[in-house]
Amino acid sequence: MYRDPVIDGATRLLVVAPHPDDESLAAGMLIQRTLAMGGRADVLLLTDGDDNPWPQRWVERRVIIDAPARARWGARRRLEVAGALGRLGVPPDQLHALGWHDMQVTDELRRRHTAAVTAVRRVIERVRPTLVVIPDLGDTHPDHGSAHVLARLALSAAGSMADVLTYMVHGTERSSPDDLWVPDLDAERQATKLAAVLEHHTQMALSRERMLGVASRPERFDRPAAAPGVGSLLLPWRPGVLARRRLRVVLADGQGVVAWPWREAPLESSGDGWLLRLRDAPGPAFVKLTADLSTPWIYDHYGWACQDPEPVGLVARPIG
Repeated sequence: MYRDPVIDGATRLLVVAPHPDDESLAAGMLIQRTLAMGGRADVLLLTDGDDNPWPQRWVERRVIIDAPARARWGARRRLEVAGALGRLGVPPDQLHALGWHDMQVTDELRRRHTAAVTAVRRVIERVRPTLVVIPDLGDTHPDHGSAHVLARLALSAAGSMADVLTYMVHGTERSSPDDLWVPDLDAERQATKLAAVLEHHTQMALSRERMLGVASRPERFDRPAAAPGVGSLLLPWRPGVLARRRLRVVLADGQGVVAWPWREAPLESSGDGWLLRLRDAPGPAFVKLTADLSTPWIYDHYGWACQDPEPVGLVARPIG
């Protein structure tokens, strides 16, 4: 049974945010509470949020978004996150921005695994957090799910003993609402959080109602699922024959990342679906299905998995 984290003067909080605004939406109140108790709060920002074309077209009254335009937009969003953290009380030197491109966290993990894990590990070793909050593995935004994997691999590589919690922005938490941790309902901190979210002016242009709706709900955190790196993993997906022809199976673990075409992956058919043999690597292991196709739909169809799915329906259990 997990115990709720203790927030006090010894707390060193690290919030992992894939994009500018995730820090305030997911943990604006937790950051304030940590600072009010005398603790420290740092934010690790993975991307500049530069691949955000529709708000940019609306705000800048332009149709073509080229590389210089994206760079300009990313710089603008970096200024916004600095303003938001100022509202929350986080000093500028406690923002650790990697400057990656929006919608490319999965590419950083897959194609530059060592460099990506090392970059996150360095921040962890510098901050030495006691509590880390990261996106939920089941978040359907690909940057969020991959940020979870990257953070878990880096925490393992660093040998960190920090408590880890997850937050959900796009989707529903794995645990029941009664099992989620809601650390704060303070009205004053809620008002400050809303002010921090409003600092993200670019995101207010087309998504004000949605953003403020997310910001107004109580912050709640889940526990990450166990991610064993040995044995085999029962995949939660059962793609059809035609889908398998274009799918790749991606395995991320302590040895790195490998991607196989479905027919070449170390899969075994079982009565419950498909088993993937893991590599017995140190630390956690995560699996993803992808077709590596360019599509205007940004959200993951399959996402990531790290443990066998829960059985559906009645399950026979041994007596005794």
